[in-house]
Amino acid sequence: MSARQSRIAIFGATSDIAVAYARRSAAQGARLVLFARDAVALETVAADLKVRGATAVEIRHADFADLSTLPQVSRDAFAAFGGLDVALVAYGSLPDQTALNADPAALKAALDLNFVSPVLLANLLAAPFETARAGAIAVITSVAGDRGRQSNYAYGAAKGGCQTFLEGLRHRLFPAGVTVLDIRPGFVATKMTAHLPQGGPLWATPDQVAGDIVAALEKGRAVLYTPWFWWPIMTIVKSVPRALFHRTKL
Repeated sequence: MSARQSRIAIFGATSDIAVAYARRSAAQGARLVLFARDAVALETVAADLKVRGATAVEIRHADFADLSTLPQVSRDAFAAFGGLDVALVAYGSLPDQTALNADPAALKAALDLNFVSPVLLANLLAAPFETARAGAIAVITSVAGDRGRQSNYAYGAAKGGCQTFLEGLRHRLFPAGVTVLDIRPGFVATKMTAHLPQGGPLWATPDQVAGDIVAALEKGRAVLYTPWFWWPIMTIVKSVPRALFHRTKL
């Protein structure tokens, strides 16, 4: 699905991957409605996209941790341009697993933001796309969802849950011709990963990931490992016997 003249909603629009995707879409003349919590950052992103060629840019404040607001967020997304061609769900957090182990409230908040909120929003978006019998819902999950690891199993569980939900949603929407894209990045140099040692062949830039997202949507892909080499890596990780895997420090 080409971004040219498309109507695109981006949820979590100030995240680095979302901004990179929005810039690529703007260059093709897309109309964009952007949702994020930081109103000042939204204004900055919107101004940049207009310069880059976006036909129209609308901004909406949204707190995705407030689950009660999601129905209105979905309605606003479809109302901005009289319908949507692409919805990209691009928000989340990377919590510290050790801290979550000792704080049930923080664990719940992390699961709500990384799993409950995105799947509720995707489910709300599904019905209008299903009625239109066209369009695409794309959700950024993570390679971390492919197997639970001691270092980030709460985050991984949330992303793995999203993956399973999207698989079922894809099955539901297939007869309507609606694409459901599960985007599984590996290490990406963003604000969310700024606390980690970065650099090396396994790290990608947000623009690299955005380019892969554009290509995957154009091809109607179901699952995108980005960059591509994470597919063989995670195939190996998933195949390691449990007795051996538990001896690792991953």
